[in-house]
Amino acid sequence: MALELFKPFIYAKLEKYGHANTIKAAKKMVEKERPEVWDILEEVIREHPVFLNRAPTLHRLGIQAFEPILIEGKAIQLHPLVCTAFNADFDGDQMAVHVPLSLEAQLEARVLMMSTNNILSPANGKPIIVPSQDIVLGLYYLSLETPEFKATPDTAEFAKDPETGKEIIKTPAPTAFGSISEIEAALAAGEVTLHQKIRLRFKEMDEKGEMVSKVVVTTPGRAIIGLILPNNPHISYSLINRQLTKKTVSSVIDMVYRHCGQKDAVIFCDQLMGIGFRHAALAGVSFGKDDMIVPEAKVKLVERAAAEVKEFEQQYQDGLITAGERYNKVVDTWSRCTDEVQAAMVEAISASEIGKPTNSVWMMSDSGARGSPAQMKQLAGMRGLMVKPSGEIIEQPIVANFKEGLSVLDYFTSSHGARKGLADTALKTANSGYLTRRLVDVAQDCIISDKDCGTERGIDVHVVLDGGEVVASLEDRALGRTLAEDVSHPVSGELLYPAGVLLDEEAIEILEKAGIENIKIRSVLTCDSRVGICAKCYGRDLARGTEVNVGEAVGVIAAQSIGEPGTQLTMRTFHIGGTATRGAEQSMVEAARDGKVTIANHNVVVNSQKIPVVMSRNCEIILSDEQGVERARYRVPYGSKLMVSQEEKVVRGQKLAEWDPYTLPIITEQAGRVEYVDLIDSITLMERMDEVTGLASRVVVDYKQAAKGVDLRPRLQLKDEKGNIERLANGNEARYFLSPDSILSVENGAEVHAGDVLARIPREGSKTRDITGGLPRVAELFEARSPKDHAIIAENSGRIEFGRDYKAKRCIVVKDDETGEQMEYLIPKGKRISVQEGDFIQKGDPLVDGPRVPHDILKVLGVEALSEYLVNEVQDVYRLQGVKINDKHIEVIVRQMLQKVEITNPGDSVWLLGEVVDRLVFEAENRELEDSGRKPAAASPVLQGITKASLQTESFISAASFQETTRVLTEAASSGKVDHLGGLKENVIVGRLIPAGTGGMMRQMRKLGEKASPLKALDADIINEDTASLGVEMEDES
Repeated sequence: MALELFKPFIYAKLEKYGHANTIKAAKKMVEKERPEVWDILEEVIREHPVFLNRAPTLHRLGIQAFEPILIEGKAIQLHPLVCTAFNADFDGDQMAVHVPLSLEAQLEARVLMMSTNNILSPANGKPIIVPSQDIVLGLYYLSLETPEFKATPDTAEFAKDPETGKEIIKTPAPTAFGSISEIEAALAAGEVTLHQKIRLRFKEMDEKGEMVSKVVVTTPGRAIIGLILPNNPHISYSLINRQLTKKTVSSVIDMVYRHCGQKDAVIFCDQLMGIGFRHAALAGVSFGKDDMIVPEAKVKLVERAAAEVKEFEQQYQDGLITAGERYNKVVDTWSRCTDEVQAAMVEAISASEIGKPTNSVWMMSDSGARGSPAQMKQLAGMRGLMVKPSGEIIEQPIVANFKEGLSVLDYFTSSHGARKGLADTALKTANSGYLTRRLVDVAQDCIISDKDCGTERGIDVHVVLDGGEVVASLEDRALGRTLAEDVSHPVSGELLYPAGVLLDEEAIEILEKAGIENIKIRSVLTCDSRVGICAKCYGRDLARGTEVNVGEAVGVIAAQSIGEPGTQLTMRTFHIGGTATRGAEQSMVEAARDGKVTIANHNVVVNSQKIPVVMSRNCEIILSDEQGVERARYRVPYGSKLMVSQEEKVVRGQKLAEWDPYTLPIITEQAGRVEYVDLIDSITLMERMDEVTGLASRVVVDYKQAAKGVDLRPRLQLKDEKGNIERLANGNEARYFLSPDSILSVENGAEVHAGDVLARIPREGSKTRDITGGLPRVAELFEARSPKDHAIIAENSGRIEFGRDYKAKRCIVVKDDETGEQMEYLIPKGKRISVQEGDFIQKGDPLVDGPRVPHDILKVLGVEALSEYLVNEVQDVYRLQGVKINDKHIEVIVRQMLQKVEITNPGDSVWLLGEVVDRLVFEAENRELEDSGRKPAAASPVLQGITKASLQTESFISAASFQETTRVLTEAASSGKVDHLGGLKENVIVGRLIPAGTGGMMRQMRKLGEKASPLKALDADIINEDTASLGVEMEDES
């Protein structure tokens, strides 16, 4: 293979050394494979890198440069550690080999693309050269520590306990060793095992850089790993003196890279790999059927769940719950049962007994080598609930596991979901590829153009909490970003870091210790660079760990980082075989830590059971620590039962509030007598008989279908003893409008207490969050499409009033009490309105529940709120799959979506009202207008989907190569457009150097040449002529 690839070089050398006079003779020699040829091949190949590429190349690490070693045999032997980056495995994958010919190409290959230079992933800045599978298993086994030895009566030594005076069995002190070679001798003699506790004298480097000895309690296995740790004051033995799993090994590599530099990290990884493979082989970890331990508690747990399900069945027969509620409760019970069985199984399988080897299956899963608790659950627990292809959950679970074997019915139920998984995979790979293509196209002209744009603006970042759990820490969000304003200590007030500092690991640690949870950082979204982005706003180059260089093509990196896991996501559905992974619906909030509770928007009534019920639409429980710093916020829905009072002290895990996750209640604020209004039998009110139970519930029906022209508005109102309508605290009448599908809970004329439930609105049964929600959701967000059944959000703050109804719509008026301004919102009948008359709502609150429309968020709350929404929504999808992507990549794409503005007031400019123009053009024109003393134009930002934004770019060549070629070209021709060749794509198409990397340097040089003095400008002209003759004439940025 090498002979074929390096032919021209070999011909040249054969001629040079006088082995052949002509090329033809050289050809003959190579064909005959004469011995001289092999010597020359050896010489040619020395230090000449080659590229290896594995299709599909989803991100830049899919092509890397290596120095080849010649071997006998017809297969490429690839280093196991780079397999993660290539997504390669050893089952017959094919790779392409390319040879860089020119000197520049060889130089770039060595400096930029060498596998040793690509240790960190550009997507999240974590190491990508991470041991996996066998290596991890070997290291895990090596770092195991067996439980303390158990004394038998004849070996026991007794000692008096100094405190109680009782006799206790004395555990012998761990054996002491002076050096690693002593340990190796003892291991060979069988005196110690790899996992025994020993004491070892170990040399470490202290702060001053001197080697000092200290005694550590460790195991022989860990001592072997300790041998290869680089000498550095930051790298202590404690890093590996613990149970090593894939995660911990990754963090060790990260530490070594940060503190010891690239070379040491590469050597360390290589040695780690050797040790891992060697000890995985020596350990002989195997997988037998007895390793799958079925928990004894399983039978009881399953029986208990079955009994609960029977109980729900009975309640349904008696008409206490609806069919939907029964289904939800059954599914919840079974998924809880499955989780309990899984927990019991993990406990049984992970238990370590003295004198018994650790369970192999557990070792494989726990170390992160292969398999997950979810897969172990199916082997030894119970398979649990399965999903129909439509996404509904089949309520009969599979109680058996694979060890016990499935019955025919079980098998049928399983294959239902599994088949869908396989079909999905095939279809979605294409979708994901298309998403990546659109992302690359929209972001390809995003290049780092200068060091600092000098903007004062930035965005606020804070810790992301989900149900009291931290899903994204400050480190995840702010590491490697530039501060936009000074950060001071919240208690002492001393300045920690001034604005403009690039936050590294150390800085983040200091901020987290100080308890700072939100800071303002520079962002791509607020960067003021005319062309491209500046290095300060972008922050750290994740693949290098240093500030990003000018000329880096950050747009393409962002697109690859978002697109690459997209394909991973699509390929991951079927691994768990369609098992339902549906969490029990959230129905309460618990305190995430100890602290004090403050309740914001506190509006509570005490119901007839003496329980406080939340009546506010935007009530929040705020948890603060001893210093009074806010630590967590929980939204508490309307109708929740509060378990705590204002300013109460709580402990971690305490329940703060709970609610019914399946229905939305309508609650009365006062006592009184209920009267039905416009609730007319068989027009707006139906008695729905349940066929199974024979019981009736009264349901409000959608009355649009009823006789036309009847202007009915079904509602309940409260009257006092005299028959007058009660008034609420805010002066409105006590009326409660009912939306379709509401189930009434009170009779006409019944007496009710404050806080009692008048009616319930059922919520839909939830579908499982399969990755189907994933990819299409990401595409929907980036395309800025309006989701189905979207929310309608208020554009101003104020009180709610209901206006007059129209034939198919209802009118809601939001009126500001102070200014008297009001806005009307028309809402189709049949939509569930989530507010009541007289409620006070904030700007941006939903009037109709549902997913929010990005365009509305932009219009009402502004650019920063929109970017936060998009970043968080995209991150949610990836987090669900455990994929880490840095926020800045998503921000780069969002910046490209926000490049246009709509003119709201033309001023003295040439634009028309409502015209959509480029933001940069708009700002430049406005500067000119202001300088000449004329009236500048005003505009509001417009959000475009990525496809639309790609077609609207400045460059028509790039747009034409993307989609709708004829339309783009005819429009460009008819409007006489000029392409300034600013991005990557158009330069590739016309065959010039791209303006990134090396080409970016040429561009910088030209800029400097233009700025210089007239004499130098002459030189610049000469340089221009030179570069022009080289065929790389660079266009000035216009």
